[in-house]
Amino acid sequence: MTREEKKEIIESLTEKFKETPHFYITDASGFTVAQVNAFRRICFEQGIEYRVYKNTFIEKALDNLEADFSELYETTLKGFSGVIFAPETANLPAKVLKDFKKKSGFKEQRPALKAACIDQSDLYIGAEHLETLAKLKSREELIGEVIGLLQSPAKNVISALQGGQDTLAGLVKTLSEREG
Repeated sequence: MTREEKKEIIESLTEKFKETPHFYITDASGFTVAQVNAFRRICFEQGIEYRVYKNTFIEKALDNLEADFSELYETTLKGFSGVIFAPETANLPAKVLKDFKKKSGFKEQRPALKAACIDQSDLYIGAEHLETLAKLKSREELIGEVIGLLQSPAKNVISALQGGQDTLAGLVKTLSEREG
């Protein structure tokens, strides 16, 4: 591979990191071509992208970003690495990883999570964070919950007023019958 080709790959990967708010780095060692393709296909079907890169390319691309990812270099970027890019939902790659491991029966449980970056700032290093990442709520889910919480008191007042309508009408009718 020529220097120009390497430079193009690093520039392309840098742009991908800049465009994508969430990315996961996985251990791709021990994967056959068929397994990589199967995992890549599942990712594509879910709207995320999986690519295998050389660790030096990943490191140089991350160096081109504003954030500091240096703590990934010594611990995470060893062996074969794949990167999952998630443009919208931060927890989707974690769910895909868990499902793939369950269904594949691959004895070493690959691809294993090496690290994840959420919103280009929060780092999770190590496979032990997979469960936590899978439980993260998306931005849309959190907004929905907040809206639901904000609407709840108003709904309670409206339902009380509507329920009280019949009671109020009955009370007025009873009082008017007493007077007559």
